[in-house]
Amino acid sequence: MNLLLQSTIVNQQSSVKISGSKSETNRLLLLQALYPNLVLENVSNSDDSEVMIKALTSNETVIDIHHAGTAMRFLTAYFAQKEGKEVILTGSSRMKERPIKILVEALQQLGAEISYEENKGFPPIKIIGKKITQNKVSLPANVSSQYISALLLVAPKLENGLELTLIGEITSVPYIKMTLALLNDLGIETSFIDNKISVLPKFTIHNSQFVIESDWSSASYFYSIIALSEIGTQITLSSYKQNSLQGDSVLAEIYKDFGVETTFEDNQIHLRKDKNCQLLIVNYQLNNAPDIAQTIAVTCFGLGIGCHLTGLHTLKIKETDRLEALQVELTKLGANVSVTNDSLTLEVSNSINSNVKISTYQDHRMAMAFAPLALKASIIIEDAEVVSKSYPNFWSDLQSVGFKMNEV
Repeated sequence: MNLLLQSTIVNQQSSVKISGSKSETNRLLLLQALYPNLVLENVSNSDDSEVMIKALTSNETVIDIHHAGTAMRFLTAYFAQKEGKEVILTGSSRMKERPIKILVEALQQLGAEISYEENKGFPPIKIIGKKITQNKVSLPANVSSQYISALLLVAPKLENGLELTLIGEITSVPYIKMTLALLNDLGIETSFIDNKISVLPKFTIHNSQFVIESDWSSASYFYSIIALSEIGTQITLSSYKQNSLQGDSVLAEIYKDFGVETTFEDNQIHLRKDKNCQLLIVNYQLNNAPDIAQTIAVTCFGLGIGCHLTGLHTLKIKETDRLEALQVELTKLGANVSVTNDSLTLEVSNSINSNVKISTYQDHRMAMAFAPLALKASIIIEDAEVVSKSYPNFWSDLQSVGFKMNEV
């Protein structure tokens, strides 16, 4: 399905309820599988979370997680420690190109039995679950935080817990801290000192209920919409916490530069365009929040300002090579963009080409990041249904705030 988004004006006051954070949901779904007396509310309705639920309850010997990278990493660790369970984890053609070697080797250091079915270092993988008694492991710190979180999530169920040493500069610290905070909320003892993380074993927990915070990555597209709107435009989003565990909550601070004010009230955030952006170029280090890089780059292009974004090396191994994809699609629109292995530079530009087809590369964030540009020029989003990976209601929510769209 291709969608034509026509140049439009956002309703002056709108309200949107966003489902639970995919990051929190998938962590808690795994913990719920380990501790069945954990009850969850506001679970994400994303494809990725549906895949996690299905995989964790499956009796099949081959489990296909499609495009869900988080599920691939978390389930690798989960099935490795599940005694007597033998599975093959596989996924889409893109998933078979996304590396899993670092996590597999870390689990093998602990005594796990995992082998590759096709190409070494990549899915599909065969896992024979067994009791894991070794508890010391090290891995590079600059890899995807999902590798680290995968190990931490299963750690309390390991016979002797886990001592994890991270080598080098740590990437995406907020996501590691999110995982540890969720463990702490369930009464599991952890410590994170310098480059060493420890998780003590805990085989049972008290009956627990957890309300999952809404997804900040999903909120980013509404920040972009407000930034590209007229002064006075407002959107209210729920349900959000002021002291969020999610790294992408840095949006509230970053988007002040674009004239967007965030007010927290009763588990809601009120976004308001207070002033026009006065900057000619912005610089952000996004090591701790790489998933909002696409949104920020598109916002800057729509505002006619430049940006230099760094700390983006993990974007090369996402659903697509997001840096290359951004460069290609922004260039179609008339932008001048350059990328390296971990950065993107957008030059100041004062015009936007209209009726351009934006390719989405099977990447939900490409579709959603570019959608707000319809406030400046009509655009066509190809394969628009890809948003279901993380935000199935995205297009209907955009219509509710005033966007006009038609299938083409």
